[in-house]
Amino acid sequence: MADWATISSLATAGGTLVLAVATFSSVRSSNRSARVAERSLYAGMRPVLIPSREDDPTERVRFGDEHLVLIPGHGGALDLGKKAVYLGIGLRNGGAGVAVLHGWRASRRPPGRLNAGQGPGTADERPELDDFHRQGLDIYVTGGAPGYWIGALRDPSEPAYEEVRQAAASDDPVQVDLLYGDHEGGQRAIVRFVLSPWPVDGDEEQQPQGRRAFVIRYWNVDRDDPR
Repeated sequence: MADWATISSLATAGGTLVLAVATFSSVRSSNRSARVAERSLYAGMRPVLIPSREDDPTERVRFGDEHLVLIPGHGGALDLGKKAVYLGIGLRNGGAGVAVLHGWRASRRPPGRLNAGQGPGTADERPELDDFHRQGLDIYVTGGAPGYWIGALRDPSEPAYEEVRQAAASDDPVQVDLLYGDHEGGQRAIVRFVLSPWPVDGDEEQQPQGRRAFVIRYWNVDRDDPR
């Protein structure tokens, strides 16, 4: 004789289990969809700073002390003043979101190291955030548009001051790290530029002013690096 009470209990338990599995799958799917939507949102806000193009117009930028620098396309400025070292880089935003520059640091690039090092002890390491100068002027670069960065070393007691002056006087490469993020203050990243003399192509009269600027490394600050 069938035990209908037991059968009813088992049926109820089975139905509850099926419902639980369905609910778990639905929640898991919703979480996955939410993560995908979040990544898409961040991707739409993510800026990526790259060098400007050679055919971009030269930027004429004046510092607060009236010093004028000329920043050519795909290039940078490295001017020696009596009391300051003036730097500038032509930028483009290869991402979709607005880039906001937060800080910078400059130093002499070790000789023979125009590209990122390879092997133990030679690879470029991400600089510490405490080493950056805070950007004195808010600089925004919109997605897909050209722009620029400027900064000045004014404190002779700072090691980078004399280091960069000597590099500029001897035409040695200078590296500049820029800390930037999206317009909401997130997705911070660091990009390392190198300012080096323009390659000589035999026509010195056609050589652009300033220095050539190129990127050798990116680091993510608020998320994992892709490599």
